[in-house]
Amino acid sequence: MSRAQRLLELLEILRRHRHPVTGAALAAELGISQRSLYRDIATLQSQGARIDGAPGLGYILRPGFTLPPLMFQVEEIEALVLGARWVADRTDDTLAQAARNALAKIAAVLPPRQRDDLDSSTLLIAPGAARIDQGKDIPALRKAIRGEQKVTLVYRDAQDRESTRTVWPFALAFFDSVRVVVAWCELRQGFRNFRTDRIVRIEVLEERYPRNRQALLEEWRTLEGIPPD
Repeated sequence: MSRAQRLLELLEILRRHRHPVTGAALAAELGISQRSLYRDIATLQSQGARIDGAPGLGYILRPGFTLPPLMFQVEEIEALVLGARWVADRTDDTLAQAARNALAKIAAVLPPRQRDDLDSSTLLIAPGAARIDQGKDIPALRKAIRGEQKVTLVYRDAQDRESTRTVWPFALAFFDSVRVVVAWCELRQGFRNFRTDRIVRIEVLEERYPRNRQALLEEWRTLEGIPPD
């Protein structure tokens, strides 16, 4: 690849890592020497990329640096289109519209040839359980998760028994046939899953829960034996 392509690839690799990554690992992924990598890091830093670190310590890209005009590989465009079509077909109205808006914004800044690739993608979502009965409170739950706010649920279980719970929602899982809120339940003092179609009523509280949602997610993943993304 050209050096310009390599610099963009280096930025994308750094974006994927939330923690410092060693120069040796970066150089190996790019297929270049560490000396070339250090030159590339210096070039990106001189162009405004907030890359912290040093040889032997690892590097991390801080938020706030925007890429030049978007350039995607064909497979990346197909992945974006397929994902947006799934969201538009399988989720609530708010997310569906957001997916369509996002594709329109991406198309607006793509070069003409890549815009054609986006418009002409032939990857389709097969018919399935589109717009299932998933409950009317999905947007409120997403907002509570973003704000790390407690939620009071009136919930009906599989035996049609109702209970009232105060929970700390931190994740929302989208399956083909059901949506599931993953939360810490104050009543049970543990992690519990709640199907959104069984939620009778919710109230998003002003009170924030005492733990970071990412920490809750990581602890839940560990308990469930789910590897990190």
